[in-house]
Amino acid sequence: MQRGVKLVGAGTEYAYTGTGLTNGQLSGSAHISEDMVANYNQSLTGMQNFLPYGSVQNVLEEEAQTALDQMNNSVDEFTTVVVDMMQVVEVAERAETAITPDEQAEVKEFVTQNQESLVITQEQADTYNQSIDDIETHANTASAYIAVASNAEAVAFLQQGAENNNTTAEIATVSYSANNQWVKMQWANTNNASAVYLNGQSYGLDLYVSEADVLLAGANSELYATSPVANYECFMYGECYEY
Repeated sequence: MQRGVKLVGAGTEYAYTGTGLTNGQLSGSAHISEDMVANYNQSLTGMQNFLPYGSVQNVLEEEAQTALDQMNNSVDEFTTVVVDMMQVVEVAERAETAITPDEQAEVKEFVTQNQESLVITQEQADTYNQSIDDIETHANTASAYIAVASNAEAVAFLQQGAENNNTTAEIATVSYSANNQWVKMQWANTNNASAVYLNGQSYGLDLYVSEADVLLAGANSELYATSPVANYECFMYGECYEY
């Protein structure tokens, strides 16, 4: 528009005085294109939807997705090492069913003949241990963020924290603490933070379950149902059945 007004101003000056001509092509350089119109109107819509203090819900959902991605990477590592160590189940089964001396001798012979493949390395054990620790951490983190993001009252409380501290949710530091049992947003450039408890103290969020509940959920999970632990004969001998 700046260029357009200047070109029109020059035209009115030259036209009345007969003191100058253009090459006849300059007006096109000040045209408003279809893309400009579309981009401008889209920007107007964006401004209407703009949240000056950011979106707590979006931040929590993005952090949850990061934790889920990390969890899935650890699940891949865990699954790989479990498959590598499945021979231990065969040793255990043979040992448990060996009652007579002859059967026990067969177990000894099996172990002797397959010693190299049956050995579990410390590296495998370390990978197993670390991956299962990481999975628990990332799964808890993702679940905590998703639960808070899905709770309108909790989101409103954290959103108010951003407004009170004159900052945006996107630059806050988000964290889940198993020790404190909360999701916390530390507001940038301040010493202030807002926290939502997950143990029944805040907004009906009572997320902690018993060990029995955890193991039952795991036993009913698709991952367990398709794992080599639950389908040992299928993985080891190709004896797969559908029920």
